Amino acid sequence: MLRCTMTSLLALFAPPGFLDDTLLKFFSAETVNYVVWPFIQIGAVVTAVAAWAAYATYLERKISAFMQARLGPMRVGPWGLLQPIADAIKLLTKEDIKPDKADPYIFFFAPFISVAAAFVVFAVIPFGPDWGVITDLNIGLLFVLSVSSVGVLALILAGWSSNSKYSLLGGLRSSAQMVSYEVSMGMALVGALMFARTLSLSGIVSAQGLDSVFPGYIIYQPLGFIVFLISGIAENNRAPFDLPEAESELVAGFHTEYSGMRWSLFFMAEYAAMIVVSAVATAVFLGGWYFPFAWRLQADYPNLFVLISLTVFIAKMSLLLYVYFWLRWTFPRYRYDQLMDLGWKWMTPAALLNIALTAIAIFTVQALDGWRGINTVESINRGVNLTATGKAIMIAFGIAGLFIAAAMLSLINWRSQDFNLKKHRRQLRLVDVPQGAPANAPAVGATTTAVPAMSEG
Repeated sequence: MLRCTMTSLLALFAPPGFLDDTLLKFFSAETVNYVVWPFIQIGAVVTAVAAWAAYATYLERKISAFMQARLGPMRVGPWGLLQPIADAIKLLTKEDIKPDKADPYIFFFAPFISVAAAFVVFAVIPFGPDWGVITDLNIGLLFVLSVSSVGVLALILAGWSSNSKYSLLGGLRSSAQMVSYEVSMGMALVGALMFARTLSLSGIVSAQGLDSVFPGYIIYQPLGFIVFLISGIAENNRAPFDLPEAESELVAGFHTEYSGMRWSLFFMAEYAAMIVVSAVATAVFLGGWYFPFAWRLQADYPNLFVLISLTVFIAKMSLLLYVYFWLRWTFPRYRYDQLMDLGWKWMTPAALLNIALTAIAIFTVQALDGWRGINTVESINRGVNLTATGKAIMIAFGIAGLFIAAAMLSLINWRSQDFNLKKHRRQLRLVDVPQGAPANAPAVGATTTAVPAMSEG
């Protein structure tokens, strides 16, 4: 036991090729690079995401209980820690029901398409440097946006193949909502790409590290981060944007007719998509695994550096995942017309405005470089690296962008009934009170005035 522990500790502080040299004793170089390492990485990611999907329900119940002064799950295991396992056993043993006139093949494969679309994206998510990422595509961000959008098809197919009006309406709602917010979510990333000048997620993280910007591009792009986070929550059908699964309106939305294990696959895909959105936001806006002074360990202790980087990335991502739970128990659900208005009248114009303001800010910083001895830009080879003066100017542009966006969006939407509360209050009218004699007889002893009878003459 002690020898195994010492071996593990030595592996953390080992030279860069220690693990590869160990694997090469048993496999060829091609097998190690293209089979063994990808297999280990994929297995670790899939296992971690599946465990997260199981215990996310436990965390969500505990967080909601904390906010509502309750205890949450406490019966199964100490502090209720075994509750997710009990839920998984229940789902596995539950009867799998299929409607009589449902399309058998599409009804069966729709949940698997949803899970596959969510899990394939993890191939390009940079959880850390070196072996912390499965593969580094030069178009990794486009890969994430394109593959994750396939999940929309799974929801539409699930609703249509169920042969149920409720499921069909839920699927249509899902498609309209997810397509709407994909537009603003994709455009919110463009501002950060102007700084990184690459579509590789690992390259974006490296660009933030070279610029020594902490906690990341969020200080340059606060508006882009807000738009991306709101759009990502709506893209995941999470509260307060959970209209496709609004049980108070449509029973259970697109998966009304699903039960047992196939229902849980939709559930797993939703929580996996939450990790995707949080991971992309962490990599693009929060600096990814970058943490000041940690890079000094890279040369001497590469494996320890990767583990610290993984810890930093997971910590940042966990903060965003907590926001998901926090919003669910804080805000009420939107109406569907409000949901569409927010996407097309607020998020999309804000994303377009952020692109224009970012372009103006970068042009201004580059134009000021060298003017009257002002030094604002260090280099633009591997991203826009700014000096302290350039960073101060860019941060000022980012903060000013929030106020400019608020003013312009208010100007665009001031005629909206939901936004113009003063006009909305003026249109409120009390219900007319019916006139006439009271239905109840007057109390005993009450003074009544006799009505004189009309003369017959």
